[in-house]
Amino acid sequence: MATQFSKEATASNLTGMEDWKWREEDVDRWSKEQIIKRSYDEEVVSKIKELGERFHVQQYGALSQDPERYPLYALTSPNFSPDKKTVLITGGVHGYETSGVQGALGFMERAAAQFEDKFNIVCVPCISPWAYETVNRWNSRAFDPNRWFTEESPVEECRLFLDAMKEVQPFAHFDLHETTDTDNTIFRPAKADRDGVAEEWSEIPDGFYAVGDSENPQADFQRAIIESVNEVTHIAQPDEHGHLIGTALEQEGVVNYPVKKLKLCAGFSNAAYTTTTEVYPDSPRVSPEVCIDAQIAAVVGGLKYLLSQEEVG
Repeated sequence: MATQFSKEATASNLTGMEDWKWREEDVDRWSKEQIIKRSYDEEVVSKIKELGERFHVQQYGALSQDPERYPLYALTSPNFSPDKKTVLITGGVHGYETSGVQGALGFMERAAAQFEDKFNIVCVPCISPWAYETVNRWNSRAFDPNRWFTEESPVEECRLFLDAMKEVQPFAHFDLHETTDTDNTIFRPAKADRDGVAEEWSEIPDGFYAVGDSENPQADFQRAIIESVNEVTHIAQPDEHGHLIGTALEQEGVVNYPVKKLKLCAGFSNAAYTTTTEVYPDSPRVSPEVCIDAQIAAVVGGLKYLLSQEEVG
C-alpha cells in the first residue's frame, strides 16, 4: 500500500504521485539538493537567439519556478506553408541528455536549410531547462517528463509543450535522447528510493540506437536513420540475449516500444514517422562533438528517406 502524503500537499501536487514512497517534503528536499551545473541561458538560449536571424523564434511559455530564468522556445522555418508536411525535432525532454539539446540546435544551424523547401520544420530544443542546468533526468518535482506526455499531465514541462503543439500536426517526429551510465549509477537508484520498489539493472548499450513505435514501427525509416548514423559513429550491438536496454532487438540498432501507452514524447501526436534517438556519450569511442554529429545524422538520414518516398518527393 502506498505511503500517504502529508496533509499540506495540494491535490494538484499529488496528481501522478499516488504510488510514490516519497512524501511532498521528500520531493522538496531532493529538489533543494540539486545544484546548478551549467547555464541554460549561455548554452541554449543564446544559440536560439542567434538562430533567430534565420528562423522564427517563439516563446511558448516559461517554467513557473523561475519564469525569467527558464523561458521555453520553439524555432520554425520561415517559409512555413500548409502545402508542405511538418517535421518536428525535440530535445531536452531529459535535461541531462546533452547531445539531444545540442543536436537539435546543431541540426537547425547546419542542416535544416537543405530541407526547408520540402518540409515545414519545427524545433523545440530544450523542453526541460531546469533539468538541463542541474543535469537531471527528472524535473524539479521528481517527475520523469518522458512518461507524462498526456492531457492534464502533472508535469509542467509536458503541459506547456503539448499546449504549444496543439496546432502542429507533425508528419515526422525526431525526439533526441541519450542513454548514459548515470541511468544505472544515479537515476535508477533514485527512482527505487522514490518509489520504494527495487529497480532492475540493465546494461547500457555502447553505441547509438533508435526506438521505434511498436504500433507503427516504420522499419525502413529506422533503418535509414541507423545507416546515416553509422557513417558518424558506431551502432550499439545487442547483449547475449539479443536485447538492447532489456528489449528485444527488431533490427540492427533498433528496438520498439509502445510509445503512446508509455506516454513518451514521441507518442504525443499521430505522426506517420517517429523515432527516439539514443546516443551513448560515455563510450570511450566518442566525444561530445561526435554525439552531436550523430544526432544530426539521425535527423538527416530520416529526412532523406522521407524525401525518397513518393508521398513527400
